[in-house]
Amino acid sequence: MAAPDPPPRPGKPPLPWRARLLVGAASALHAASLRADGTVNRFLSIFDRHAPPTRPPRGDGDSKQQQLPVVVYFHGGGFVFHSAATAQYDELCRRLATAIPAAIASVDYRLAPEHRFPAPYDDGEAALRWVLAGAGGALPSPPAAVFVAGDSAGGNIAHQVAARHPTDVAGLVAVQPFFGGEAPTASELRLLDAPFGGPERLAWLWRAFLPPGATRDHEAANVPDAIRRAGGGGGGERRWRHAFPLALVCVGGWDVHQDRQRAYAGALRDAGAEDVAVAEYPNAIHAFYLFGSSRTARSWWPTSPSS
Repeated sequence: MAAPDPPPRPGKPPLPWRARLLVGAASALHAASLRADGTVNRFLSIFDRHAPPTRPPRGDGDSKQQQLPVVVYFHGGGFVFHSAATAQYDELCRRLATAIPAAIASVDYRLAPEHRFPAPYDDGEAALRWVLAGAGGALPSPPAAVFVAGDSAGGNIAHQVAARHPTDVAGLVAVQPFFGGEAPTASELRLLDAPFGGPERLAWLWRAFLPPGATRDHEAANVPDAIRRAGGGGGGERRWRHAFPLALVCVGGWDVHQDRQRAYAGALRDAGAEDVAVAEYPNAIHAFYLFGSSRTARSWWPTSPSS
């Protein structure tokens, strides 16, 4: 039998020249950091520019101070790169705090391969509990509501934290969440050359994070299948019924992970999470919100998600 025709190869995403240069530099730096023995060259993190921490706000003594929602945010980076202090993520969280009436708590979780599954999930849960308990006075007032959000690997973490505490979380925003699986999807075959979508790089990241010997069908990677196995669909008992929080999944048209992200939204609905919306950005690459010169990045916060 003749081999099937290869999937059509796309052109290039519509990026301004400055964003294209930044994407190329970031991709090259990440690739140079990944060693064949499964470790990371952390020396190259000196190029990961850091921002100073935000000082805790001072109370003005007004007992009637308005209570704000709190968004517990988890940065991306394939479970391996970046931190809450990374300048691009500091800027992103500041943009969010300016655009929406909420305080943003950016979480500095432990990174792989030094800290594998489930360390980032445990750290995320601890951060949520800290915020729910009042954040040790770091917030100007007790939170009116608590949301979890994250991008890429941070979107994966945000889901796991919401799944552990569905009734404590008012809403979930998963921006291009990082999921995987052994069987390639159509978008993974079609977008082999898309920014941050190289199959060798993705395979390395999953090996660094998952338990030794685990495949990408592990529950931490193949989240849509894990949700369905746990009770969604098939006429079985629905896992969350109405308990899972409101969820918004942001999907980019040039993101290699887009098929898995849409499957995730469908799996949540099948498991009983009725309020799940998907916001599509047809021209967006993975991590587009970090590149400010892109028109899509400047307007990344969704305004009209599809249901």
